[in-house]
Amino acid sequence: MSSRWYPLYQRGNPQLRVFLPNFWMKIVRTPNQQPGNVVCFEVSHQMTKYDIRQYLEKIYKLPVVAVRDRIAMGRFKREERNGYIIKEEDSKLAYVTFPKEVKFTFPDLFPEENETKKNLKDDEKSLDQAKDRFKEFCNRNSKRRGLPGWYSI
Repeated sequence: MSSRWYPLYQRGNPQLRVFLPNFWMKIVRTPNQQPGNVVCFEVSHQMTKYDIRQYLEKIYKLPVVAVRDRIAMGRFKREERNGYIIKEEDSKLAYVTFPKEVKFTFPDLFPEENETKKNLKDDEKSLDQAKDRFKEFCNRNSKRRGLPGWYSI
């Protein structure tokens, strides 16, 4: 986490001072299905419910009804080489409830994947057709002269 130092006071004319908080918020998908007006954020550990509410209302001008937060424990992993255990960092999750009129849906960031899935289905169809045509070709040409397996009577 970066720490911001307040600018030093210098005598003279009043200076323009902007104080930015050390807070950050990241929107995340929840493993469980949530109503359309509930959004989950991963937030800085120092943020309180009131900070989260003020952050969304003052900066983004979003109407907030309620804020619930919890600390999610990080996963444990075993190091493959040496065998010791590593714990990932804990994260603080905030579930923000907006009014019923506000609905949030995640944007489709990669629409090409949906198109590629359609193209894969088309490719599978053409692959099946190619296999069928190859079988027909093999059956048609299995009794030709000059090929191994052809015997004249």
